[in-house]
Amino acid sequence: MMEVQDQESLGRWDRLGSRDLSTRLEAMEIISQEVTRKVEAIGPLTSSPPATGTVLSSDLNDILAHLLMLSKRCPFEDVRERCIQLLQEVQDLGVRIPRPLGNGPSRFIPEKEILQVSKVDSRTQSIFEDAFAALGRLDNISLVMGFHPQYLESFLRTQHYLLQMDGPLPLHYRHYIGIMAAARHQCSYLVNLHVNDFLQVGGDAKWLNGLGEAPQKLQQLGELNKILAHRPWLITKEHMEALLKAEEHSWSLAELIHAVVLLTHYHSLASFTFGCGITPEIHCDGGHTFRPPSLSQYCVCDIANGNGHANLHDDQLGDQDMCGEVEVLMERMKQLQECRDDEEASQEEMATRFEREKTESMLVVTSEDEECVPSRDISRHFEDPSYGYKDFSRRGEHVPTFRAQDYSWEDHGYSLVNRLYPDVGQMLDEKFQMAYNLTYNTMATHKDVDTSMLRRAIWNYIHCMFGIRYDDYDYGEINQLLDRSFKIYIKTMVCSPEKTTKRMYESFWRQFQHSEKVHVNLLLMEARMQAELLYALRAITRYMT
Repeated sequence: MMEVQDQESLGRWDRLGSRDLSTRLEAMEIISQEVTRKVEAIGPLTSSPPATGTVLSSDLNDILAHLLMLSKRCPFEDVRERCIQLLQEVQDLGVRIPRPLGNGPSRFIPEKEILQVSKVDSRTQSIFEDAFAALGRLDNISLVMGFHPQYLESFLRTQHYLLQMDGPLPLHYRHYIGIMAAARHQCSYLVNLHVNDFLQVGGDAKWLNGLGEAPQKLQQLGELNKILAHRPWLITKEHMEALLKAEEHSWSLAELIHAVVLLTHYHSLASFTFGCGITPEIHCDGGHTFRPPSLSQYCVCDIANGNGHANLHDDQLGDQDMCGEVEVLMERMKQLQECRDDEEASQEEMATRFEREKTESMLVVTSEDEECVPSRDISRHFEDPSYGYKDFSRRGEHVPTFRAQDYSWEDHGYSLVNRLYPDVGQMLDEKFQMAYNLTYNTMATHKDVDTSMLRRAIWNYIHCMFGIRYDDYDYGEINQLLDRSFKIYIKTMVCSPEKTTKRMYESFWRQFQHSEKVHVNLLLMEARMQAELLYALRAITRYMT
């Protein structure tokens, strides 16, 4: 009986994503009746509810938290208004209703600067409606990416295809692989989202007790997940062979490509999540509370996260010493362009500059370098929690150079993915291009600026950290364009995103707008994904030849 009821309840929330007004109104009416039934079932609200009431109450609380999320995040105004009304009615009956925790979708970006669901242009409205219809939510990641609607559209199309459209892997496997990948970086935000999705598509709750409870086939993916996330240059065709020839637990080539794309997607999305300080979804753990607000309006977690009044001091300090930061960067870009036109460095000199930058990138220390111990809740989704990105040069390890002309995304990776998982190569390619070429020709308050040199330096610096070299690029430009605080942010976000702090986000490019910093995060995310993919796809190609 319980399963039937669960299916019904899913359908009821699903129908709120319909573009047809009457369908949405009907669905809201069913939800409203159910809430009324549950409130009445609690009986008179005494200080000690009956035993049966307690269970109902926790179920009711989940529904109320969901209504709170919809009242803030649903792209349809009629649903938002009805949810506000329904919560008010419940409160009037003496039931405590939840309120959101924190200040909006990001800990780093003021809520007033992020797109409000109720105030968007028609194109963004349409993108938001599509996202909501596909997943039944408009998540905080999408709201922050909403600074760049063109990119968001490409991102959501790809993610929807990977998770929900026809493909080699069953739906519950896809969400479980997302959980495994996000857990490598202790990204509880993504883990929680996909635990819910995994259960919704019929996944076995036992698997969530730990990787050891999942099928052997998924357990075998653990090693690839670990190396891809932290040291992708160590991946060999033998790793692929072990998965493709595992007798009754073996993966097909198409399944393996699907898994690799999902792993790299969620490793890099964890980078974006931490890099932009994404907060828990309103209806998830940590996104709401049933406690009444304290008098001061600030909860302890806000103070710990540095929200609240303490920020004024930071910004005032920065403005004195960062004056002219943008102008200095623009001047350097101009000088580099002139140098490019004047002289061409020799191949040997270019190779030396790459090796120097690669070695230096190993020595950039990520934030405070404290060890992050994953919570038991997250670490059960993967093995060997101590395996992470370490600075290899300190231990005499060396990242070999991967020459892009020997194996590139454009000439090799793209066609392999498209052949084994049709359309996905095309979608990934559009997403990479979109992040790389995205420009509004502005830098902070300056207009008509060609930022291509800066975007290329950021992309190539990330690939350089992974040992990937482009023969035609002068790596000497990176030191001219990326200062130390920016390099620390990039390295932390790409290699150990769980260590990213608000202070680090604030300390790079202080005069730039939040939308520009989000664009940097998109570049970092896509460059990281492509670097991981190149190593995995090269190993698969070597296995096949």
